[in-house]
Formats: sequence, C-alpha cells, structure tokens
Amino acid sequence: MDAPFLGFPETMAFLADLAAHNDRTWFAANKTRFERVYRQPAEAFVAELRPRLEALVGCPVVAKVFRVHRDVRFAKDKSPYNSHLHIGLQAHPPPGEPRRRGGFYFGLDTTKLSLGVGDFEFNAADLERYRRAVDNAFDGAALADLLTDLSGRLLSAELKRTPTPYAADHPRSDLLRRKGLSVWRDIAEPGRIASSDLVDDVVAAFEALDPVNVWLNEVLEAP
Repeated sequence: MDAPFLGFPETMAFLADLAAHNDRTWFAANKTRFERVYRQPAEAFVAELRPRLEALVGCPVVAKVFRVHRDVRFAKDKSPYNSHLHIGLQAHPPPGEPRRRGGFYFGLDTTKLSLGVGDFEFNAADLERYRRAVDNAFDGAALADLLTDLSGRLLSAELKRTPTPYAADHPRSDLLRRKGLSVWRDIAEPGRIASSDLVDDVVAAFEALDPVNVWLNEVLEAP
C-alpha cells in the first residue's frame, strides 16, 4: 500500500541545509534524510494530486518530479544540486482527442511554495497566435480581465519593447511583450505546507488559475 501524503513538514529545512552545504559529500551523508523528507513526500503528494487534477481537466495527467541534481555542463554555477523541489503536471488526452494546452507547476523552495499554470515560453508559431489573440479586442480584453480577477503574478520572459507590428502604446502592450504566459500564486505559511491538507490548497489554487490554460487552449488551438 502506498504511503499517504502527510505534508512537507521537514522539506524546506532540508532545502535550506542543502543550499548552505551544496556539495556531494554533504548530500551523501544526508541521503537517507533526502529520501525521507524530499523524495517520499513528493511521490505521495503526486499520487494524491494527480486523480484530482484529472477530474479537473477531464483527461489523464502526466506528472514529473524534477531531479534534485543540476545539469552543470554549461553553467557557471557548478553547485551539483537544486535547493528546490519542482513538480510539473501536464494534461495528456488519449490519441485522437483534442490537445489541452498549458501545464500546472509546483515549486517549493526554502521560504515558500509557488503554484502556477500556463506556458513558460511559446514556440514561434504559438507566439504569433498568442500575439494576435492579445491584439484582438475580444480575446485580448478577456485575458486582461481574467488576469485582473485572478490577482496572480505573471512569470515569463518579456521584451523591452512592444514587438512589431503592434503600436508601442497598445492597451495591452505589457502582454504583447511576453514570450510566454504563466500565472502564479504563493503559499508562504509553513504550517499549510507542512499539513496533509496541502493537496486541498493546491487543487483550489489550480482550479482558480486553470482559466488561463483554458484561454490558451482556445486561442492556440483555434483553426
């Protein structure tokens, strides 16, 4: 029988220690602790979250717990480990069913939990579709109103200037400058992060933010 999810009561403290001692010797000495407070709670969390997210999106969901090991081949920072826990979840409809755009993101670091939805960076074709939608009076205004209602923070790379052929004083120039669209909310209360009820909080946040994914799906998958 799989272990139940009991929260992340010790994970942030482990991540803080890992950030302070980011080397292979320390990690090897704390491998058992890593398994107990990082890997096992993450796997139990995904096991409880996935069916509830599948009910939300109406199709199977693929989940990925990202590796704690960093790829340092081309990085100036050669620290071998990530001092965060990241999980990505993506709707994966069966073959023949319509694609569902946007993902769900979980990021726990030493101080807070961040929950997001959307697409970090569009490919060239999707970026063009996105900009046309933002420029459109109906679709663009719908997105602007949605983001205002959600009161989330936008997290994506952006250009310094409004891209051509759009006017610099476009009413949604801030959105036109975006290279992706992801919206986030944070949970900074350690007690909530440590609680077995955290799955409820995460599901509630994803339900509130999912209209961003729905908007992306409508404009990126339009004929």
